[in-house]
Amino acid sequence: MQENNNRNTIIFVVSAVLILIAYQIFVLEPSSKRRNAEMARQKAAAVEVQAAQKPGALPTAAPGSVVVSRQEAAAASARAPIATPALAGSVSLRGARIDDLYLKNYRETVKKTSPPVELLRPEGAQHAFFAEFGWTGANLPGLPNAETLWQVVEGSTLAPGQPLTLRTANGQGLTFTRKIEVDDRFMFTVTDTVANTGAGSVTLAPYASVQRQGIPAGLGKIQIVHEGAIGWLDGELRQVKYAKWLKEGGPSLASTGGWTGITDKYWLTALIPDQKERIQSQYRVTKAGVTDIYEANYVGQPHVIPAGRQITQTTHLFAGAKTVPVLKDYETKLGVPHLDMAVDWGNFWFITRPMFKLLEFFFHLVGNFGIAILLLTVTVKLIFFPLANKSYESLTKMKKVQPQVEELRKRLKDDPAKQQQELMALYQKEKINPLTGCLPMLVQIPVFYGLYKVLTVTIEMRHAPFFGWIQDLSARDPLTIWNLFGLLPYDPATVPVIGSFLNSDLLHLGPLALLYGVTMYLSTAMNPPQADPVQQKIFQFMPIMFTFIMAPFAVGLLIYWAWSNVLTIMQQYVIMRRFKVDNPIDQIIAKLTGNKSKAVG
Repeated sequence: MQENNNRNTIIFVVSAVLILIAYQIFVLEPSSKRRNAEMARQKAAAVEVQAAQKPGALPTAAPGSVVVSRQEAAAASARAPIATPALAGSVSLRGARIDDLYLKNYRETVKKTSPPVELLRPEGAQHAFFAEFGWTGANLPGLPNAETLWQVVEGSTLAPGQPLTLRTANGQGLTFTRKIEVDDRFMFTVTDTVANTGAGSVTLAPYASVQRQGIPAGLGKIQIVHEGAIGWLDGELRQVKYAKWLKEGGPSLASTGGWTGITDKYWLTALIPDQKERIQSQYRVTKAGVTDIYEANYVGQPHVIPAGRQITQTTHLFAGAKTVPVLKDYETKLGVPHLDMAVDWGNFWFITRPMFKLLEFFFHLVGNFGIAILLLTVTVKLIFFPLANKSYESLTKMKKVQPQVEELRKRLKDDPAKQQQELMALYQKEKINPLTGCLPMLVQIPVFYGLYKVLTVTIEMRHAPFFGWIQDLSARDPLTIWNLFGLLPYDPATVPVIGSFLNSDLLHLGPLALLYGVTMYLSTAMNPPQADPVQQKIFQFMPIMFTFIMAPFAVGLLIYWAWSNVLTIMQQYVIMRRFKVDNPIDQIIAKLTGNKSKAVG
């Protein structure tokens, strides 16, 4: 029957692969083709709409040569400082851009001396990243652009309850006033007013743009995380990763309301128009010298401004951390659809989002995400306890009858058909179902994926401490076996020649990875041995192999998996004691105590 069990396992794996291939061929690829065709259609339609509606072209991104530091780029323009509980930076008076922004409550590393996270940086510096707002119109000279110097007419420092008002004029009868407000978190409100004091009417359309000039190293390299263009436009979530964005460009979409912008793993810079406004949104990539310029923008409806009249347009800018409660709150207050979808929940959002909510619930109870993971693991175990119990009982019964199975195989080694028949009869007599043995592993795969995704994409997990040396549940274990987990005063990464190899993901073995390996070994040892000697060796080697595989994963995942293994071992141990079946824990205790009677035979 062991051979049958092995065959069933192989059949399961092959079937799963075939299902995935079929899903790729018959579902994903046709869906992708339809989506691409629809995007092409929308893009063509958008060009027509833009040509008919837009009174002028969007300003073309054309940065100068990158020759200055960030500090020098910021100093090249007069500025008004930004000071809020969450943000620090400044607004450039040249172009009236929001282009200098730090997130005060988030640091680059877990060290207390680490600088705050930089979100936006001025043009002229490497990897410039900024938001700009303006008006476009056909044959209208003097419209404000990136070089326009705005005058401060109200306020000095942009802070909650302290707006900043800027003004400029084109010398042709148009006066532009920009009022910038900010709350105590991450939302800017930009209110643009155009007053027409000329003799005739003019037609203008508002625009807004988020622009990134070049991509920092490492950005967009994590396959499981979406980084690049993002938005909720025309009733759908739109995502284009940097690599595809550069290669194929992005869509041009007409939408009523929604939002658009650029996202990183944890940070979002998003433009939010008036939700009743009909806009034409575009994701475009242009080139200036050797610099690729990624831009998410939109143009609003054209407005006719008669002589002696004025119009006002309001745009919101979210620039900050993708904290789920904050995003949801803005959804409610501003009526922004699905802003929390900026967090990359993935295609299996129906697993990842509930997983995050449950973790968040436990966190609010205990105040520690590490303990919350432990409680989540217990919850999962309790949910699947009946199923797992039946599975482990079946495995225990199989191990109990193993001597009979071995004797049967020896006796009928020359008659495989008869051997299989009697094995089936033996399993039926003992009420054993060998197929249930893999169920506990299968039911945990979605949980494992969900937790992996949550730990990877949610900022709540970033730099979330546990205890002791674990100060970031979303990062790999900082300790390594190569310096005895920090007891030896040197960094293995600095060892000549082999340092980078020792510090690689392959060999970075921390205590949690080793704990995972030990618990996996014990859990595997409690299962019936494989009939085939080769397969026995493979299964004995698997805990070692998976120790190396799991070592570079986030420590939060290792905590979950090791703790899950511990709970599994405890459950298996109780069942094996109840059925009076020998188990490795009793064997270890007997060896340590020298009392062989402790082992259950």
